[in-house]
Amino acid sequence: MLIFWTLTGLACALAGLLILSAARVGGGAAVPGPEADEVARGRALARDLEELDRMAARGVLAGTELEAARAEVARRHLDAGVAGPAPVIDTAARLRQARWILAGTGATALVALALYMGVGSPGVADQPYARRVAEWAETPGMLDAPRLAAVMEREAASRPDNFEAQSLLGAARFEAGDPIGAASALRRAAMLRPDDAQTWARLGEALVRTQEGEVGTDAEMAFMRALELDPGQLGARYFLGELALQRGEAARVHELWSPLIAALSPIDPRRIDLESRLPPLSGGEG
Repeated sequence: MLIFWTLTGLACALAGLLILSAARVGGGAAVPGPEADEVARGRALARDLEELDRMAARGVLAGTELEAARAEVARRHLDAGVAGPAPVIDTAARLRQARWILAGTGATALVALALYMGVGSPGVADQPYARRVAEWAETPGMLDAPRLAAVMEREAASRPDNFEAQSLLGAARFEAGDPIGAASALRRAAMLRPDDAQTWARLGEALVRTQEGEVGTDAEMAFMRALELDPGQLGARYFLGELALQRGEAARVHELWSPLIAALSPIDPRRIDLESRLPPLSGGEG
């Protein structure tokens, strides 16, 4: 905590230094006075008139056109002079304003410190991650997916050869948006119980998620294993049907999706979607 407040104090000091430096730089720039403005306008007028003389010498302007151009140049410079010189920046005023801003910054930091000392716990050390996980484990039903995954990870680490612990860890990681971690845990679960169809189906789905929806070779093998063990694994049927649809295997799509469609209500949007996507069978298929 001491390090935190030391860094906070340094940050406030640096902010104050930047404020004062900006005020000095902005206010210390050389600003021309009225005499310098008159000299600059006179030189600009002379340059413009010389340019008109060169144009007259080349025959571009002559007679009334030359006189009109001279009058226009003179009028333009006269209007610029009437507008007045650029305002002179008050350096002292800018510094006073910067000091007020600096004072406000310091006051804000002091108020924050006072509030923390009053309602915070400055003497309490940072709680180790393991202790927080232990506290989460006391109320698993009230945890969100990432915290539940952390609790299950601790349980699975303590029981690496326990199928249920690895399976639950895989499910928790999947819900927490960690498909790679879920696939890793589900692989261990499948090795511990290779005849569990649901684990293979979950592993295939986690692998699909890692490939952003694409059914790769590993996922296909996992889904095939799930169906070998249990033809009623509808999730595996869906993904394998998607793969068969991409390959143009119409009969295979019907074979995989027909039980899935039959299991859904006739008004279920998922059934309607699957039925609409069923490819037509050729004359020799059926």
